[in-house]
Amino acid sequence: MAIPKHRLATSVAVMNNEKKILLVKNWKRGWEFPGGYVENGESVKAAAIREVKEEAGIEIQLIKFCGISQDVKNSRCTLIFLGAPVNNDKLIARDDAIDAGYFSIDEALLKVRLKTYKETIIKCFNDDEHIFLIES
Repeated sequence: MAIPKHRLATSVAVMNNEKKILLVKNWKRGWEFPGGYVENGESVKAAAIREVKEEAGIEIQLIKFCGISQDVKNSRCTLIFLGAPVNNDKLIARDDAIDAGYFSIDEALLKVRLKTYKETIIKCFNDDEHIFLIES
């Protein structure tokens, strides 16, 4: 039996001091939390911090681990963290992101298209839901 090949990714629900959450706009999937794949030899925490910097141009600190979203069909698991900006750097959309902004939770729920992303937003900002597993 061959060893399965799963892909590991991270995603970060970044909330600023005004209680608004960071979303980046991907040309294909639309608005989402910043995130991406963990590189070989990289920790999941380092990947989460790197992806936010690459896609939104800001430094963050990770607050806690929130849960996992598993895309069963595509053999991908995404570890989801809660984070906060470490300073007031201006958002700069880059890398895979074509736009970036802070939105209220209600605004964010209207902006995201995918059902699993909506579910992730709801669960990330509800402490009673931690630690969660979303399967799609």
